Amino acid sequence: MLTVVSRCPDSLFGMTNLRLKTAYTTRHVPDGAIAGLMGDPDLVPRPGDLVVATVKRIGEHKRLELRDGRKSALFEGDTILVAYGNRYAPDQFEAVVPTRLEPCDLVAAGGIAARTVTRHANISAATEIAPLGLAVDAAGERLSLSAYRAPEPGTRSRPPLVVAIVGSSMNAGKTTTAAHLVRGLRAAGLRTGAAKITGTGAGGDRWLFEDAGADAVLDFTDAGVASTSLLDPPQIDELCRELVGRLGAMGMQAAVVEVADGLLQPETAALVDGECFRTHADAVLFAAGDAMSAVAGTQWLRDRDLPPTAISGRVSASPLAAREAAAATGLDVLDLQALASADVVTTLSPSVPTSAIGLAA
Repeated sequence: MLTVVSRCPDSLFGMTNLRLKTAYTTRHVPDGAIAGLMGDPDLVPRPGDLVVATVKRIGEHKRLELRDGRKSALFEGDTILVAYGNRYAPDQFEAVVPTRLEPCDLVAAGGIAARTVTRHANISAATEIAPLGLAVDAAGERLSLSAYRAPEPGTRSRPPLVVAIVGSSMNAGKTTTAAHLVRGLRAAGLRTGAAKITGTGAGGDRWLFEDAGADAVLDFTDAGVASTSLLDPPQIDELCRELVGRLGAMGMQAAVVEVADGLLQPETAALVDGECFRTHADAVLFAAGDAMSAVAGTQWLRDRDLPPTAISGRVSASPLAAREAAAATGLDVLDLQALASADVVTTLSPSVPTSAIGLAA
């Protein structure tokens, strides 16, 4: 029998004796939703479950991104509201949802609780947290992010132009590419939205897209998902359909869609090879860290009958590396200036539908 170890009179958010820091991943959870905590140590947490925890030791993540995007400094003894989720980040942590309600780690600043499996050699040990209990509603039922999504904007529809950004690895320059492409498409006169389809819950990319001028921004947390690591291919495909469809329903004429991590990441590979990506992506930009990864990545896409339109990413910062990549692949390498130019719409053709080019004329 699961036991409620504490029950709040109204909500955790309103308690005067508990200063609760609520993470970015939980921003769609309304005040008053949490009535108490379920603390049986034999509970099996599930991805997306909300958990209230105490910070035990400060490690790699010294700040927690709050619901409004502010980075709050963490102190030992802080009480935080985060969500369980798996993580796949070669430059940071590989982590999984634990099988018991036991001490674990804060593996992403946006508010992801998990057990570290491996970490990059240049990364410090994770910040350690101890769960006080799973969040429950007034009926004692555990709460999950899957119940809390951004409001539906209307009937979903695909925008006239969808440009997908994929890459060779984490930190290959995908988000920077996407942000500058947003600027270019808006300069061309298109109402442009941006969406991050896969990844780990955090707001950094979202805020960058907003700062770049995107008319609408979504990520997988708006669809009730804390992290896309270890999701099944059909779930990943549905996320793609939902977020692209939402941008269309919001009146976007163009959608810039970023796919996290590299093409060898299992969920990324499943998405790129799935039906939604094949039917929705009008153009594909490949973000590469260097010329050799540009060669490998473009060939990977071509082997799957998904020829990339152009190359960008960190490789474009070096004129010499960009020339190497262009010579080896036969593709244009777009630097940030080219991406942010209104001429980028023409550069993307013939991949871009004639109707989309007409919108920008």
